[in-house]
Amino acid sequence: MANRITELFDIKYPIIQAGMVWCSGWKLAAAVSNAGGLGIIGAGSMYPDVLRTHIQKCKAATSNPFAVNVPLLYPNVAEIMNILVEEDVKIVFTSAGNPATWTAFLKDKNITVVHVIANTKFALKAEQCGVDAIVAEGFEAGGHNGREETTTLCLIPMIKAAVKIPVIAAGGIGSGKAMLAAFALGADAVQIGSAFAVAEESSAHPKFKEKIISSAEGDTKLRMKKLVPVRLLKNEFADAVAQAEAQGANTAELIELLGRARAKLGMFEGDMEEGELEIGQVSAMLNEIKPAAEILNEIWTEFVKEKQKLQALDFNN
Repeated sequence: MANRITELFDIKYPIIQAGMVWCSGWKLAAAVSNAGGLGIIGAGSMYPDVLRTHIQKCKAATSNPFAVNVPLLYPNVAEIMNILVEEDVKIVFTSAGNPATWTAFLKDKNITVVHVIANTKFALKAEQCGVDAIVAEGFEAGGHNGREETTTLCLIPMIKAAVKIPVIAAGGIGSGKAMLAAFALGADAVQIGSAFAVAEESSAHPKFKEKIISSAEGDTKLRMKKLVPVRLLKNEFADAVAQAEAQGANTAELIELLGRARAKLGMFEGDMEEGELEIGQVSAMLNEIKPAAEILNEIWTEFVKEKQKLQALDFNN
């Protein structure tokens, strides 16, 4: 499929694997890129030297394009950006911060830049900053989320009408049918997180993967709204957050409850009760751990099949 995103990234399919903390190391990124999508290394959970190693290993594992996602609130962001330049990374996805801070720096190095947003205001700002594309992430997504709580179904057409650059849809997309719906709304590609979090190559702890595929509808909620909203899978920690929020906990109390390395504890180290488990609503639709290439191929095959079925319909009868 040739469109603005496949041409921008030089990939076969307009399917991007999200840069997820503790889930998207070099193995997953390389597997997705080798399958024809765009794999992303998630720098948000990596020290600079660890990220450098992951980039080098990803280069050795695939000759296809891949990207690195950098949360701009990262404390070592300047060091990270210099590593990306030194390691000749061609595509960078930025998130959680002001795109004006680093876009020009990256563009000056001939790096393709994509920024993640959750509302029209920041989509326009990202476009004005010169990014090449944006990821519009709806309320259904896992991890950190927009305060507006706008669903993907509403967000994508609004963003598409507001900007001229390519739009990548994210949030609640884990199947070919969902991908087709995103394209019907105007998306140029989809970014998929949760479905790849349970891939064999994902660096998530096996217990986390098993908890994801056994989860049911309603098992994720948006929490920590006084800090940075984050969608969490139900466990003892999430229940404690819900109770604290119901009792009117202030920002300082929530920070104390969150503590340090809570996401690592759950998603990477496997503590399914006291850890922070970030995952999207689509987790309720996932039921199997399998290779990333198989996941991507199933999504693409279903997308094509469902598109053909719609084209064959006679709406005059």
